[in-house]
Amino acid sequence: MRTSAVAGTFDVLHDGHAALLRRAFEVGDRVLVGITSDRMAASGRPVYVPLEVRERELKAFLDQLGGYELFVIDDMYGPREIMDSADVLVVSDETLGNGRMLNEERASRGVRPLELSVVPLVDADDGSKISASAILRGEYGRTGRRDVPDIAVGSLNPVKVEAVRNVMERIYGDVRITAVDVQGGVPQQPFEGETRLGAENRARNALGNHGMAVGIEAGVFEFPDGLYDIQHCAVVSSDGRITYGQGSGFRYPDDIASLVRSGRTVGDAVRELYGGEGIGKRQGAVGMLSHGLLDRLGLTEQAITAAMIPRIWEG
Repeated sequence: MRTSAVAGTFDVLHDGHAALLRRAFEVGDRVLVGITSDRMAASGRPVYVPLEVRERELKAFLDQLGGYELFVIDDMYGPREIMDSADVLVVSDETLGNGRMLNEERASRGVRPLELSVVPLVDADDGSKISASAILRGEYGRTGRRDVPDIAVGSLNPVKVEAVRNVMERIYGDVRITAVDVQGGVPQQPFEGETRLGAENRARNALGNHGMAVGIEAGVFEFPDGLYDIQHCAVVSSDGRITYGQGSGFRYPDDIASLVRSGRTVGDAVRELYGGEGIGKRQGAVGMLSHGLLDRLGLTEQAITAAMIPRIWEG
């Protein structure tokens, strides 16, 4: 049995990544796929997508190709107990040097060298190498094309940005997504009607010269049985049209609700009671409270999809 290996950050799974992954399945009977940890992904990158989001997208693609073993890597060599069993390493022209360094490290330990299977770089429509960084900047879509719908997101939060990308790609195919740092003009912890207003303000403030802009705001709402979280979304297009939607709501435990009512944000309340630094940029409170049955990405996608429904059925 021949074992192939391939690794990457996979911030946004683009055509270049797809070529590498397909080659791994072509040359190996057993396929090892390494994905960088958040610590490694953050090194030298101003923006990166959280592991939970990257891993979910990668798994969805790999499931279409066949059986594989997915693992997290924290350096360019990967876990020795896994990588030492590999026979072939799939690399691009750009990462060939890393493959040679890996072989030098293996040789120093008396491990046989890897065969290096080199996949040519995939170009964007301007002739430059397609890259996840350029996609995250909104220069083109994941296929490298610029002549696709141009959509802004009124937030730098990578979970919100990727939720918009996921929904809009289902509707339009390839899209350009640009994250814009804007304010919602509402308190840090919106209550009731402030939530929809914040979403609308974010969308309007992000629109600029883009064809469409999406604003997302999570707020809390009082119901007879307790305090609920409901995400709202507003979508503004260059013709001035605006549509709204919201995701499914869930009730907070009483201890979180009490702190929020006293002036804390949901994020602060969760950290104070349960720990979890940075939870808002990863699975969110809903992921923790649901034990992973629903994460913030899925909840955000619901609100965006709801806001797009009038545009879908009206054409």
